[in-house]
Amino acid sequence: MSRSRAELDTTVVNIELTLASIIQGVALYFLTENARTILSERNWPVSIYAASGLFVIFVFWSRSIIHTLTLIKWPLEFGHNFFYIACALGEAMLFTCLGRPLAWFCLSTIYAGVVWLLFVYDMRLIRARLNESHSAVERALYTHARSDQLLNISAFVPLLFFFNLACTIAIYRVPDFFINGGGHVWLISAQLISFIVYLVYVTRFFARIAPLVLQSKEAG
Repeated sequence: MSRSRAELDTTVVNIELTLASIIQGVALYFLTENARTILSERNWPVSIYAASGLFVIFVFWSRSIIHTLTLIKWPLEFGHNFFYIACALGEAMLFTCLGRPLAWFCLSTIYAGVVWLLFVYDMRLIRARLNESHSAVERALYTHARSDQLLNISAFVPLLFFFNLACTIAIYRVPDFFINGGGHVWLISAQLISFIVYLVYVTRFFARIAPLVLQSKEAG
């Protein structure tokens, strides 16, 4: 690899890491501000929504960092970064809906749909990295990344999307139970648990590929 290409790769990675951290910082501000206002009213179920929102940030940030460390190189991928900004907008809008179950799950459905599109779009990057890989270590790393990406596209994100859609429909059709009767607490608790389980999967996935990431950087 030429020195100029290596410098450009480093620049693009720094841009990506900075963008991911800034936009999640903005999302955290909206979550904190709205949670502070509503929790001051001692509405305890809102704390579950706030915790679920926090795990949304945990998941998105950790996924974006893993993605950057494994796949991001020169040239800068504008479409991918535009998706990141759109997701940050979705998070900010979602966090304004703490304590409003119907709006929360409706926006969660839309957000999951955007994330689904992001995973599909990023398959282009994985195919490009596989095509340009020059060593067995790189091919192994990108093969793991492709398997994880396909698992998210075919299973994890669709499950999240249709779960939120089902919750939206249920709350809309039976508001007496889910809103007036407090049934929405079970739904948001299930969503929070799903985020926790998925975050455990993400951390374990990174632990598996971390040695390959290191070896590929040393080889480069």
